[in-house]
Amino acid sequence: MVRIGTVVMGASDVRRASAFWKAALGYVEREPAEDDWVVLVPADGSGVGLSLGRSGTPVQEVPRVHLDLYTEEQDAEVDRLVALGAVRVDWDLYPDDPDFVVLADTEGNRFCVIDTTHG
Repeated sequence: MVRIGTVVMGASDVRRASAFWKAALGYVEREPAEDDWVVLVPADGSGVGLSLGRSGTPVQEVPRVHLDLYTEEQDAEVDRLVALGAVRVDWDLYPDDPDFVVLADTEGNRFCVIDTTHG
């Protein structure tokens, strides 16, 4: 049997991306970060990690893989993440009554903030 250990995302500035995701998720570095690689893990030790590796590949406008962050306080979390450096993405693919907001991290990687109370 296998399980997901980490999700890997590209970043042009690994240290900047690491600072954002550590603050966003409350994660810590598994080992000290390098300029081109870091593995972030939940501070409490349980859950999926997030690895960031240096990449020169352009960000996909409609990514095939992305993170969904779940919350019961979507507006507050979106505001908090924007204050940390995320930006709102103009997303023309929203359904009529979306339960998600599309943001991009400091590297342009898109992710969604999902309202878990949305039904």
